[in-house]
Amino acid sequence: MREGGEKKRRAGLTRWRWLSQVLFLVLFLVLFRRTDYSGSDELHSAVNIFFRWDPLVAGAAVLASKSLIALLLPAVAVAGLTALLGRFFCGWVCPLGTCLDAAHGLIAPAGEGRERRYRSYKYYLLIIILTAAAFGVPLVGFFDPFSLLVRGLTLALDPGLFAAASWPFDFAYQRGPDWLTGLSEPLYGFLKKTVLPYDQKVFTLALLSGLILALVFAFERLERRFWCRNLCPLGALLGLCARRAPLKMQPGRACKAQGCTSCIDLCRMRAIDDDGRVSPEACTLCLDCIEGCDQGLIAFKFKATKPAPAAVGLSRRGFASATAAGLTLPLVLKARAITKRPDPLLVRPPGALAEPEFLARCVRCGECMKVCINNALQPALLQAGTVGLFSPVVVSRLGSCAYNCTLCGQVCPTGAIARLPREVKQQVRIGRAGFDRDRCLPWAKGVPCLVCEEMCPLPDKAIKLREERVATVKGDEVLVKRPYVVDELCIGCGACENKCPLPGPAAVQVTSEAESRNPES
Repeated sequence: MREGGEKKRRAGLTRWRWLSQVLFLVLFLVLFRRTDYSGSDELHSAVNIFFRWDPLVAGAAVLASKSLIALLLPAVAVAGLTALLGRFFCGWVCPLGTCLDAAHGLIAPAGEGRERRYRSYKYYLLIIILTAAAFGVPLVGFFDPFSLLVRGLTLALDPGLFAAASWPFDFAYQRGPDWLTGLSEPLYGFLKKTVLPYDQKVFTLALLSGLILALVFAFERLERRFWCRNLCPLGALLGLCARRAPLKMQPGRACKAQGCTSCIDLCRMRAIDDDGRVSPEACTLCLDCIEGCDQGLIAFKFKATKPAPAAVGLSRRGFASATAAGLTLPLVLKARAITKRPDPLLVRPPGALAEPEFLARCVRCGECMKVCINNALQPALLQAGTVGLFSPVVVSRLGSCAYNCTLCGQVCPTGAIARLPREVKQQVRIGRAGFDRDRCLPWAKGVPCLVCEEMCPLPDKAIKLREERVATVKGDEVLVKRPYVVDELCIGCGACENKCPLPGPAAVQVTSEAESRNPES
């Protein structure tokens, strides 16, 4: 009876861990869904809290921007708790880790996963990220687990979910009988209020973002939690914080009674080596070892002990190489920006900091793109050089910057896009519109068209009309209203370019000329 009760108690501990993982994953998904337009210009919850908990994002952003960022103070608390409890965040909180655990039954490792040859890679990657950040090149957005997860969901999976879920309802509405429409429309409305995005969006680089996230899951074929064990720089940083954590597995060395290796075989992080040594840097406190120990000898207790030797596995040569790479990358990646004039199509969202600090703080998470009402924000390819990949740019032909919207500044976790009051945002110039008179219908062909002037949202419209008598292609003279831009009024919102009725490139285009953050451009 006592043995059965002890086993039940040990199993209960892992259920608490499982419950924690589920609750934090649900919280992540709820906040992800709430990072969307819902009819209001105010988001009443901290939808970006997972990024603000992230010590890697905090450390890299602070080093790159050379300033303290108050929004990221919660990350200090996570680092402090890790120094006390160990690397609990990866085993109890991280939504990507939970998703990898959930995928374990579908993507079984091809081998036993006891190899340790890749274990040090995450530390080298951490060194490169932090060193490069200190010299002004932000790489954290390419490797941070939350950035990978949110960006992949935002740019690829979420639009695909909307399209797949909407198709049967659209079919029923357009071709089904009235009774089917009466049943489907209330259900569709409920789904849009709960699990579906506000509307269908499209993104450039969606395929690339989805493939990168899929690769993280594909690594599970090599060994369980391959990403967490070998590549995750956040896990590396938390592992270093946990090196002297007083909460440890007791005994600190596996008993191996009668040749038993149950705890070694069960450990999803391979934190217990073949000699029975436990690595606090790798242990995520999943508690599987407690449940699986038939002897009932394993427990986690607070005890001041020295960290296990050589657990990190960094060589001097590897450390020097990673540091050198972190020092060299800023020179290589900035070379293009030094030799090239700024791309006139690099239009940043309103509230974006000056370009160097904006790039230093931006973690390429895609939150601003997800919340953009008109789908105007898109991930950059090379408009800002290699270091600007996945950072947000306004592509006015796809969508305009809504005049009354301030949501992108509300969701940015690092302050790369400042949160602006609406009346201030409406005065920020992100660029300026200009006409191509060889394409504009009133200018090129004498054909009346007033769309751009009608779509300008400013109270005192930045596009005005001038009546002129012109000759048509047939030789007739007609009176046509020709549009022109009042430079002092235009804020570059892109409504004119977005609504221009011409196919292909618009006859009016917004560039970053005279943007408020760099008025000399």
